[in-house]
Amino acid sequence: MKFALVNPNWHFKGSTYFGCPDPHVPLELMFAAGQVRAAGHDALLVDAQTDNLSMEEARRQIQAFRPDFLVIPTAPSYLFWRCPPPELRVPMEWFRGLESKAVKVAIGPHPSATPEATLRKAGCDVALRGEPDQTIPQLAEMSWDRIAGCCFQNEGGVHLDPGLGVTDMKALPPLDFHDYNVEAHWHRHHVFTQDEGIGAELEFARGCPWACTFCNKTLFRNKFRERDVEAVLREVDTLISRGVQYIYFIDEIFGVGKNVRRLLEGIAERPVKIGFQTRIDLWNEETLDLLARAHCISMECGIESITEEGREELNKNCRIGTDRISELLIYARKRIPWVQGNLILTEKDDRGQIQSWQEHLRREGVWVSEPVPMFPFPGSPLYVQTFGAPPDNDAWERAHHYYTTTFAAAAYSDIQEQKPVPIEELENAHLSHG
Repeated sequence: MKFALVNPNWHFKGSTYFGCPDPHVPLELMFAAGQVRAAGHDALLVDAQTDNLSMEEARRQIQAFRPDFLVIPTAPSYLFWRCPPPELRVPMEWFRGLESKAVKVAIGPHPSATPEATLRKAGCDVALRGEPDQTIPQLAEMSWDRIAGCCFQNEGGVHLDPGLGVTDMKALPPLDFHDYNVEAHWHRHHVFTQDEGIGAELEFARGCPWACTFCNKTLFRNKFRERDVEAVLREVDTLISRGVQYIYFIDEIFGVGKNVRRLLEGIAERPVKIGFQTRIDLWNEETLDLLARAHCISMECGIESITEEGREELNKNCRIGTDRISELLIYARKRIPWVQGNLILTEKDDRGQIQSWQEHLRREGVWVSEPVPMFPFPGSPLYVQTFGAPPDNDAWERAHHYYTTTFAAAAYSDIQEQKPVPIEELENAHLSHG
């Protein structure tokens, strides 16, 4: 069997999406392609965003391959599955525009939370809930009703499987990047220094042991799991051999696992810089020194609230107080070129106190965000808390309407479109594309 795995050439005009718009390594498709080949099938990876392919250029590649299955994610890169574009505009465009007769398979946060709505909107045949790395090749090997999280159209209507795909991270061998245009990956994620050169993304661990109210990880990338250190270091070496000088780890919470020290010690011996997102309460002076030795140049920390009451409301389970948070951020900044603290809009925080805290940290070189409102992503605890029920077929529309009517445009993230378009208009817009 043949699987075409396609990362669309994403665009976000009019969206409330607040992730990075630049190209990122589609790790979910690369891991799946490896599992497809390991199962004895053929895989074609098409990264239309990194290679800046038009629909027609991608269509020619896929038609020449003649796939049995066409797989498209509903969010760009695993890195942004937790904060995806709410609308399905781009996957709808690409499923339609590629004009493939293959079985159409959607993966990502939308099929995970609302599989029936995804099947209907995207016009696809299969929606895989959860992590698809190992369930994608199963589509060619077993009855679909036996695959965890596999939802599909059938003669009787729609088969909805309540399960979730959960990947065995130890079973993922090192990516060799043989079918990926590493040299074209110019984006260096979350780098705000003068450093230049080729960047890339890798994954060391997946999931998170915490359950913060706002975090959209429950239906995928939930349980914390580490990969084999040596497998990741082999990927690092492969990328270095291809000219990569900076690697961003997409882990939900880099720094948790028992083997992260061994990974950092290995990276310290290699000519490559790193960045990641984390919690500052996972680190101390000794481990921050290790980060510096491992050439860390970008450290993004979720602080969320400057008060213990605010962090408790968000179910952060933070292990240190605000003074210690400040102390560690400042210590980190003396060793790492970019240290960032992110804040979320909460009623527990006084605006004047926030401003004073920001000014104190910024004087020490730590960049602190403005508090931003939380989008109640379907599948997150916040969605259930806000609407009183799990997501249904109208969940994305409900969450989008709530977000755009509850908060003023001035409160949005500074990288968001200031005048977001209603989700219904965005999804209908695909009809004008050919």
